[in-house]
Amino acid sequence: MIAALTLQNAKAEITCACCPSPVQLHLEKLRLGMRTDPTEEPSTLEFKEVGATDQNIGVDDDHETGDSIEDVPLFPQDVSLDGVSTTEHTPGSSEESHRGNVEEREDAALRRAKRSGPEFAEFSEGRWTGRTGVDAGAPEDRGSLLDGQKQGRSEFRWNRDEGRGNTRQEEPKLTSSTFALTGDSAHNHAVVYWSGQNSSVILILTKLYDFHIGSVTESTLWRSTDYGSTYERMNDKVGSKTVLSYLYVCPTNKRKIRSLRAVCSSALMREPSYQKYRLTFYILSLLFHPSEEDWALAYSHDQKLYSSVDFGRKWQLIHEHVTPNRFYWSVLGLDKEPDLVHMEAHTPDGNVQYVTCKAQMCTEANRNYPFPGYIDISSLVVQDDYIFIQVPTSGRATYYVSYKRDSFIQIKLPKYSLPKDLHIVSTDEKQVFAAVQEWNQNDTYNLYLSDTKGIYFTLAMENVKTTRGIGGNQMLDLYEVAGIKGMLIANKRQDNQVKTYITYNKGRDWRLLQAPATDLDGNDIHCILPFCSLHLQLQMSENPYLSGTISTKDSAPGIIVATGNIGAELSYNNVGMFISSDAGNSWRQIFEEEHNVWFLDKGGALVAVKQPSVPTRHLWVSFDEGRQWIQHSFSSVPLFVDGVLVEAGAENQIMTFFGHFSHRSEWQLIKIDYKSIFSRKCTEEDYQTWHLHNQGEPCVMGQKQIYMKRRPGNYCMLGKDYSRILSAESCICRAHDFECDYGYERRGDGNCRPAFWFNPSTVSRSCSQGQNYLNSTGYRKVVLNNCTKGVKEMYTARKQQCPNRPPKGLVLTTKDGKLTANLGSNVTFLVHLDEGDSLRTNIQLDFGDGTAVSYSNLSWTEEGIKHVYKSAGIFRVTALAENTLGYDTTTLFLHVTCPVEHVQLLAPFVVIRNKEVNITAVVLPSHSRTVTYFWWLGNNTEPVITLDGSISFTFPNEGMHTITVQVAAANTMLQDTKTIAVKEFFKSLLLSFSPNLDEFNPDIPEWRQDVGRVIKKALLQEQLLVAVFPGVPTAAELFLLPHKNQTEGKKKSEEELEQVSNIIVSALNQNLVEFELKPGVRVIVYNTQLTLAPLVDSNPRHSSSAMLMLLSVVFLGLAVFLIYKFKRKIPWINIYAEVNQEKEQEMIGSVGQGESTPKITLSEFSTSKELMEKELDCQGQK
Repeated sequence: MIAALTLQNAKAEITCACCPSPVQLHLEKLRLGMRTDPTEEPSTLEFKEVGATDQNIGVDDDHETGDSIEDVPLFPQDVSLDGVSTTEHTPGSSEESHRGNVEEREDAALRRAKRSGPEFAEFSEGRWTGRTGVDAGAPEDRGSLLDGQKQGRSEFRWNRDEGRGNTRQEEPKLTSSTFALTGDSAHNHAVVYWSGQNSSVILILTKLYDFHIGSVTESTLWRSTDYGSTYERMNDKVGSKTVLSYLYVCPTNKRKIRSLRAVCSSALMREPSYQKYRLTFYILSLLFHPSEEDWALAYSHDQKLYSSVDFGRKWQLIHEHVTPNRFYWSVLGLDKEPDLVHMEAHTPDGNVQYVTCKAQMCTEANRNYPFPGYIDISSLVVQDDYIFIQVPTSGRATYYVSYKRDSFIQIKLPKYSLPKDLHIVSTDEKQVFAAVQEWNQNDTYNLYLSDTKGIYFTLAMENVKTTRGIGGNQMLDLYEVAGIKGMLIANKRQDNQVKTYITYNKGRDWRLLQAPATDLDGNDIHCILPFCSLHLQLQMSENPYLSGTISTKDSAPGIIVATGNIGAELSYNNVGMFISSDAGNSWRQIFEEEHNVWFLDKGGALVAVKQPSVPTRHLWVSFDEGRQWIQHSFSSVPLFVDGVLVEAGAENQIMTFFGHFSHRSEWQLIKIDYKSIFSRKCTEEDYQTWHLHNQGEPCVMGQKQIYMKRRPGNYCMLGKDYSRILSAESCICRAHDFECDYGYERRGDGNCRPAFWFNPSTVSRSCSQGQNYLNSTGYRKVVLNNCTKGVKEMYTARKQQCPNRPPKGLVLTTKDGKLTANLGSNVTFLVHLDEGDSLRTNIQLDFGDGTAVSYSNLSWTEEGIKHVYKSAGIFRVTALAENTLGYDTTTLFLHVTCPVEHVQLLAPFVVIRNKEVNITAVVLPSHSRTVTYFWWLGNNTEPVITLDGSISFTFPNEGMHTITVQVAAANTMLQDTKTIAVKEFFKSLLLSFSPNLDEFNPDIPEWRQDVGRVIKKALLQEQLLVAVFPGVPTAAELFLLPHKNQTEGKKKSEEELEQVSNIIVSALNQNLVEFELKPGVRVIVYNTQLTLAPLVDSNPRHSSSAMLMLLSVVFLGLAVFLIYKFKRKIPWINIYAEVNQEKEQEMIGSVGQGESTPKITLSEFSTSKELMEKELDCQGQK
């Protein structure tokens, strides 16, 4: 079975679960019972095979043949067999009194579940484990006192039809023997395994699991060859110092057993039946092949998957980065290669894909990808005829299914179910039964049934209750009754009450359970439907050796044993045990307290034991379907029963009780041979016929089914070839044999009508003119229903001719569902048409970059339309579907991006207050419309967001202002920051240098910064800013700034700047300003223009704002080189504005700025782009 999603997680994902028990939504179960995961990680690199040969196990040939995978447990279960405190009350005690809301009822259920197992029980990956507080110093004579006990007692018979009785009667006695696992009193875990049908070999692995260090520190392997009468310690056979952590049993040959070591011994055993193999990896889980006994898959702690075809002697790596528990062997009859492996693997970029390959040939060239695209993590499930995946989408869960390995098709749930959790309940009856938690549900699920292909789902029941298990796992209160097809029991929440319902036709019709007519004492029970009914607890025990709250068996059809209560709603107070012998039509109470009940002799007998919260030495046996119970003693000392092992399908009539006599005693194993309670084998006279029915209706799932059952009260043993179904006759089809089809809902009158969102006139696009299609009547036959004739023709879809119609519902998407793509990547477009003749509809696709394609019909586009974009940008992709009757069109906008590698902020370092200034961000490589710019200007706390790389801004206040730009493209984000001086006015001069400076100019930002610093030092002025331009001949700009807070005395400051300017110009003209570049090399600084530059301020007479490239010793650091393509260095650009197409930017020079004063514009200097190209050429020549 298949499960999906956790309630805490809004994203749907699919996981494996167990069937036919109530559905577990969170607990990972074992597919087909073959995958077993250790409760703790192995701590060494060793793997052992324990092969039991005929001469070793001491079993005669009759017991070694006929192994059945179906009837025998397929894997060992991990169970804690420690003692339980005697202070716990028995079921039904006063401590369990309960009133209140549903939450309190569920808490009571949790308390009840805890009583069914030992204290401190823990549950992990579908196995039941526990810890114990036993004392290692327990008396060792406890086991010897009871060892070899052979007697059994029969005490009295209890006839439920006559009430309670205490009359002792002579009955056949049970034969029992007790064996104590001496020396294992401190061990708190055990793995018990019966090695195959009719085999006399039982293996028990006990171990001490240290919860502080998280590993096994001690273990003992025990082996019995006489059905559990005696056990032999096997530690010497596998290595006295060896600590085994787990057993793995081959499902096709249960005499082949693998064990994992946690501590290695110094020597390897050489006996032929025990072989050890060292591994280079830690095994976390194993998966055996369903038919080849020597084939297995191993999953390691580092997410690698290995395969072996020689029972673990050699292992070969299949794939790395595989999702845990998302790997599967091939399914017989469906996959062509028996060694095919299905797996969910991760790509290097973090995506997840569905991959298949052969176990021993899984190179990249031999791998296949059945689903075109990525899937959600932990969503792959391969089960029976179906493969399920979930596709990553934004906001909504989208599921796909492949039926019998065909192409994947999207699962169709009702349009507005909007699932946030999906759980596949069953897939083994030629359809999918799914539980869906919809957008408006929290602790309930809706049940849906699919068609045969698993595509179209219709509602079967709303608001099925969930229960939280001991391990925190959510359990769906839904139970599939074994032995009868189509029969389900569910607990439904309705009007704040939970009631139990039953169906006989796979959810087509549901009804309440009729309560028993009398109680145990024969008193009448006045319980009238629908106000009062019987309600059942539907939790399966997480301890595999306890029966849980409900039990059925394939070999005993019609018998249902469950814990429940009578009343208006489900309650966990005043519960009792109830049984139905006629498939839920009528019920009887059998116990006032909770019991574990098992089926013996292929369902011919029932055995009951009280819940293990208190010790007991009695069991109850019934031969008449629970009407009469016989009490037997199986032990002279009360036993805390932690579990009972009953081999399914066995012919030896043996069961084994596990438990402790006290908290300090060893493990006690009590073997009970119940063969003596049968007087003889059954003959034909011992059987009677039983007709399956639903409240008197003999037709169930379109058949009249007659079963053979043993007459109640006959103490005979059922035969080996006992046939359960005597005959099955098809019925005439009636309305209850049909359910509503997809898109239809059942109304109050019982008829199916179209849902408001469904258009019944919609015809599939695959329907072409001249062909026929099946037009739904709103009904479909329940899958596996065997009715014939009757209303079948009226309700069955009718064959009609495909109409000629215009295209409608054209949808264009990308293969991965994304609207972004990387430059140069292969983009696959998918075209979907809801209506229209696909064979006669032309499809045209314009990619938006000047290229387009056209297809004569839609069938050519099924694999997708691929295209590679050669430039970045936003492209309008348009699809057109057209035929002779009309057309339909749709548009998609695709963002093609490439990562940003460098961003450079171009801004002046000095600007005039209240004058607009242009700021530019240069991005490399250059993008077109796919870059987003975030600007932080001045002291603003929120950014200005633009799609353009330039922005204009006016600084209203004087001072030093920081501007920052962030550039986002694809998945990258880069940032650059600059500091700008804002002044009311300033003075500038152009400088040049003696030619010898050019010989030492490397033309890098750091050099220019140092030169500017020494110039300022040579002038001895703190009010200077110096900018050295890139390139040669070397040139610079000198700025004179007013002192701080001198704006009010502007005239005085202007005069001071004029005086300083005159002094500097005079010094420059007289060649008095120089500096030493290196010993022996002195550089003279000149004034480029002889005319003094006027002051620059915010007076309106001045033309545009100054776009200046300045270098400040205090504030200005020019950027570090970045390596770009071809490993060429790009220098920092010191011209902070390019020539704008709308308006030419001006540089304030050292000449007059009046109307008649000539201007020195940027066109007379190199632009930033020219400077960059010049720098690249310079660096390339070097």
